[in-house]
Amino acid sequence: MNPLAYPAYQAFANLMLPLRHNASLVRGALDAWPEYAATPHGRTWRASADLLSLAGLTHARPSFDIGSVEVEGQLVDVHEEVAQSTPFCSLLHLRKHASFDVPQPRVLVIAPMSGHFATLLRGTVRTMLAEHDVYITDWHNPRDVPLMAGRFGFDEFVQHVIDFTATIGEGTHLLAVCQPTVAALAAVALMAADDHPAQPASMTLMAGPIDTRVNPTRVNELAKSKPLDWFEQNLISAVPFGFRGAFRRVYPGFVQLNAFMSMNLERHLESFETMYHERAKGDADKAEAIRVFYDEYFATMDLTADFYLETVDTVFQRHALPRHELEVKGRRVEPSKIRRTALFTVEGERDDICAVGQTLAAQDLCDRLRPYLKTHHVQTGVGHYGVFNGQRWEQQIYPRIRAVIHDNEPRAVPVSTRGAQTALTLAPAAASTVETPAGTTPAAAEADLSSDETATE
Repeated sequence: MNPLAYPAYQAFANLMLPLRHNASLVRGALDAWPEYAATPHGRTWRASADLLSLAGLTHARPSFDIGSVEVEGQLVDVHEEVAQSTPFCSLLHLRKHASFDVPQPRVLVIAPMSGHFATLLRGTVRTMLAEHDVYITDWHNPRDVPLMAGRFGFDEFVQHVIDFTATIGEGTHLLAVCQPTVAALAAVALMAADDHPAQPASMTLMAGPIDTRVNPTRVNELAKSKPLDWFEQNLISAVPFGFRGAFRRVYPGFVQLNAFMSMNLERHLESFETMYHERAKGDADKAEAIRVFYDEYFATMDLTADFYLETVDTVFQRHALPRHELEVKGRRVEPSKIRRTALFTVEGERDDICAVGQTLAAQDLCDRLRPYLKTHHVQTGVGHYGVFNGQRWEQQIYPRIRAVIHDNEPRAVPVSTRGAQTALTLAPAAASTVETPAGTTPAAAEADLSSDETATE
């Protein structure tokens, strides 16, 4: 363990806090004096204040900020309600204040625990809300969870998925994004082995590391480049005194963010420069879009050391799930037990975090699931973030997910024809992926950071 990393970071963050507060005061003053703010000097001050206010991280979850959603042409209020809570997570229900003749399909969105809060999926949730009854795993920051709450590792993550699915009830649909696809598949397999009455009606696995031996990315190679002891000695630290989770061993969120930033550092620097110049010359809309993106991106949470190290070990180094060696609380996870839960896997053609083929591997693992219950889609032109956010998510990926959910909904549900498209069904002897256009590769360059197809993880 590196005992000095977290205290050193926190000391630096505390030193920067007055500077960030002053920048916020300047922004507030300029907002109150729009005449001066519109001058060249005012725009320059505002551009500088925007940069300085971003010179630090936030460790509290931002708001989902979804006050209403349009349903069948009418605005319906949305309220956040906690359906179930543990020390490490809240099952958040985004409940719509409206009654429907036919209940909407219930969907549990399983957010990643990978350095960002569940609000990173705000766009995903907002799109789903119009036609689904949405729940989401709202993971708590471990630095705010007291030691007396106990451990949280991979097994506990899987158990949370099982418990939350049972709380929502029979016929729930799961949608897992990125890292939790492995835990989601394990949870469904264990529920199937137990003939659990709340086995999900469907599960959608999006851009996840089911088998990282397939088309390994830089992230995958890094995870295998060092022994597990190296990760523990160099990346694990303890929460400093003064926080509720003081002395809890964690993989700090600032370390994870630094790793993400370093992968595309030049692009991030260009984005900051663009934000400054666009604000200074008066294009406030583009500058504000970039600032809002980084406000969310710099909201970081820690990972418990147990969960981080176990994930590196089982998912990225031992490949325990595709090798049929994954165990949860001493029980072997057998995806072949899944017989009733429809499977839909989604990948991004340009994903440089979870490359094409890694999520598709779930199709072969669920080898006893009938072919008409297995579908797969590769979305061209998007990276990791574009799989679950942005225009292509809304216009091309979401309609396919909606079709899978509604086709497997135990209750009759009227389906809107808005943007509906048919997902590809895998026949037993069919190719295991959707072909991409010639001349393109999964590692192709991502779009600009201010666009919808930005990769943030």
